Amino acid sequence: MKPKLSLAGVVLILLIASCGSPKKIVYFQDSQNFETIVADNAFEPKFKVDDVVSIYVATLNPEASAPFNLTIGVAANGQSESLDYLVDKNGEIDFPVIGKVKILGLSPEEVKSLLRKELSSYLKDPIINVRLRNFTVTILGEVRNPGTYPIIGEQITILEALGLAGDLTIKGKRENIMVIRDFDGVKVYNKIDLTSKEAMKSPAFYLTQNDVVYVEPNKSAVSASSLDNRTTIFISLLSLAITSTLILVR
Repeated sequence: MKPKLSLAGVVLILLIASCGSPKKIVYFQDSQNFETIVADNAFEPKFKVDDVVSIYVATLNPEASAPFNLTIGVAANGQSESLDYLVDKNGEIDFPVIGKVKILGLSPEEVKSLLRKELSSYLKDPIINVRLRNFTVTILGEVRNPGTYPIIGEQITILEALGLAGDLTIKGKRENIMVIRDFDGVKVYNKIDLTSKEAMKSPAFYLTQNDVVYVEPNKSAVSASSLDNRTTIFISLLSLAITSTLILVR
């Protein structure tokens, strides 16, 4: 007679099998070879496709500069409400009077200089204000409050961004922070080791709009996830065993 496999034996076999197949919880596991983000003045935001840009032109003569500002009428306070510009797929904005102006890859200061040159035929000593309106960064992984955060101002470091997300949890890998950045539609990956002072020299230390920062879980976090998975299986099988035993007793 063939020996019968007990329910306890089944539970043991399933638990051992689950130990050999830990749950995969790490993002971007196929990104083993990190590319180096190379950029001069990496702390300056550079305009990208689909960026929303605010541009305001002022002179001593408001009537002269008015045609160069997009507005949607007069607000309740009596002032004109301005419209923003959207960088199109060609990296251009449609500026009043001048027409198409390519600002892809330029910083706000560079756009100011470009517009000042273009407007020199129309205005005397114009004051130009250029601002990026959609500066956000996304923080994922082992941080206390993952999410997408709007950034006020024109620059932010990875440390400040992690601070917005409540800092890393104790289970986050400090030496393996991934920054994912978009360059003209191509995703570039860069690793930063926050346990080293060399992190401050990384071109990804200053984030740009739409950057994604991912904090990888350490081994204890992965092991805990696998243990949780095995515990769930064990509880389910234990419930089945108790139910089966009650049925047999009856």
